Amino acid sequence: MDVRVEGQVVDAPEQGDVAAVLQKALSGKKFKSVVAARVTAGGTETLCDLSATVPAQCTDITPVYADSPEGLSMIRHSTAHVMAAAVKKLYPSAKVTIGPAVESGFYYDFDVEKPFSSEDFPAIEAEMQSIAGERLPFVRTTMSKADAIEKFRKMGENFKVEIIEGIEGDTVSLYTCGDFTDLCRGPHVPHTGFSRASKILSAAGAYWRGDEKNPMLSRLYGTAFADEKALNAYLKQLEEAKRRDHRKLGRELGFFTFHEDVAPGMVFWLPKGMLMRTILEDFWRREHLKRDYDLVQGPQLLRVETWQRSGHYDHYRQNMYFTQIEDDQYGIKPMNCISHMLIYRNDLRSYRDLPQRYFELGVVHRHEKSGTLHGLLRVRQFTQDDAHILCTPEQLEGEILGVIHLIRDLMHLFGFDYKVGISTRPKDSIGTDEAWELATNALIEAVKKAGMPYEINEGDGAFYGPKIDVRLLDCIGREWQCSTIQVDFTLPERFDLTYVGQDGERHRPVMVHRAIMGSLERFIGVLIEQYAGAMPTWLAPEQARILTVTDAHNEAALKACEELKALGIRVTADTRNEKLGFKVREAQLAKVPYILVVGEKEAQTGGVNVRLRNGDNLGLKSVAEVAALIRTDSEEPFKNGGMRYSFS
Repeated sequence: MDVRVEGQVVDAPEQGDVAAVLQKALSGKKFKSVVAARVTAGGTETLCDLSATVPAQCTDITPVYADSPEGLSMIRHSTAHVMAAAVKKLYPSAKVTIGPAVESGFYYDFDVEKPFSSEDFPAIEAEMQSIAGERLPFVRTTMSKADAIEKFRKMGENFKVEIIEGIEGDTVSLYTCGDFTDLCRGPHVPHTGFSRASKILSAAGAYWRGDEKNPMLSRLYGTAFADEKALNAYLKQLEEAKRRDHRKLGRELGFFTFHEDVAPGMVFWLPKGMLMRTILEDFWRREHLKRDYDLVQGPQLLRVETWQRSGHYDHYRQNMYFTQIEDDQYGIKPMNCISHMLIYRNDLRSYRDLPQRYFELGVVHRHEKSGTLHGLLRVRQFTQDDAHILCTPEQLEGEILGVIHLIRDLMHLFGFDYKVGISTRPKDSIGTDEAWELATNALIEAVKKAGMPYEINEGDGAFYGPKIDVRLLDCIGREWQCSTIQVDFTLPERFDLTYVGQDGERHRPVMVHRAIMGSLERFIGVLIEQYAGAMPTWLAPEQARILTVTDAHNEAALKACEELKALGIRVTADTRNEKLGFKVREAQLAKVPYILVVGEKEAQTGGVNVRLRNGDNLGLKSVAEVAALIRTDSEEPFKNGGMRYSFS
């Protein structure tokens, strides 16, 4: 039987295994990096273990390499098994549950007498390395559900029994490495040696099946890579991410705080953080006015019947909050689209009035589970830079392109690279097939015209329409969901939105839902991590801080402070009776862009000695020169872009 492997035709013996075929086609070094294969037979492609038998009518075998995304996922899943084997050896009474691969790693949940802590990691990791060093094969077996239930019941693994009882079909597959056997669909890497480049990262609590009514389990998170070099690079990135953690920096810099006892998942903005946020909001409103958006604002509460009409009640109510006022039930808005449609309906519209572009920095509330809350990045109350564009079908592509240009300008301003995905119709959706096809094609054509590479995310659209999702890449390579553009033919119909066309007849507009920053809270959190708290000068709440050498220089410092304020600079004066070195260090820790020192010479000349937060010393400057420096520095990110610095 002839089989193709990476362009080569190889003779595959009957009843031979996949590994033997690949070994014929690949060099020894290349073959050693293969962890699994995709086998095509009878027109069907299947991911399988290397030990699997080559099926009849096999035409193609595609190797899966260890450093590929699919290969890494398999290594991580297999390493979860290795970690479970290590835990069972060290803690024989532990009961195992599930251990999937996740983004950048894996986890495994255990039922143990005492939850794991970081103190337990070295012993578990040492045992994992021992198992990896033995290069134990992952051996697949199948058995009837009844036999599997009996097997795991005898082992005392009641969680596995529960899982098997819920599986459809008559048989299940098991994988064994050494003395450890686990229920698993597979496939797995050939042997435990592929788990050598691994690390346990953290421990946490997790309810069985995610239900708080079920037992609390102890979860171990880890990661694994194809080699030590890749693992070490990732661990270094994690250390850098810890240094940039916006929760830590936000607390240290006095930007925001949380009070989980009174308002979990809701931000308390402190003066510096609120000033920074206000600067960002003012800038963003001006950009929208410049691009012919109208500023609007809708109410926080709408009667529940309105949410039923829109489809949110049927498709999104698990993420909403509700309240009762007198005899009426209201939904607290999780988004702003309904209010904007009602604003559109306030007047009779002609085709000459379109497009209508409504922009709102709208505060919304969404019910997020407590376990998913994460600083500014996932909260229950946040502000969307939300806009809705109502246009004719003929205007749709141009409006999408306009939003794409706004996204590009914002990404350029902050120095972000980004990835684009187009998300198509999910199973839980509303609207006709024709409307979804029109909307999806409009997004694809606009992205193509903009020259943007994209990928298709099947079934990941909103319930009312397909969308473009933009994931920005920060300075250490992490991806963040940011902008979204959604095309909607359905809600305008549900709310009977119309315009009078050139023919004098009523027509239905198309609605574009879009958010560029997305959640302001999340975007600010990403910015804090992008800049490690050292915000660009135009956005820094404190652009300059004046420090005195002694009390004798206080008057000159305060005078310089007032002069800079009059020139539009955000400046404070530190006249405390402390050593200059101490005050300089505090200003550096506060990441103030310009540190201005006033001593005897400066007091006599009416100037300041200028230091930058990076340690550079620019020497003696007049107040006017400092103001010009700060303004030039603030304008720098806006050069050669579609946005302009226009603050006074």
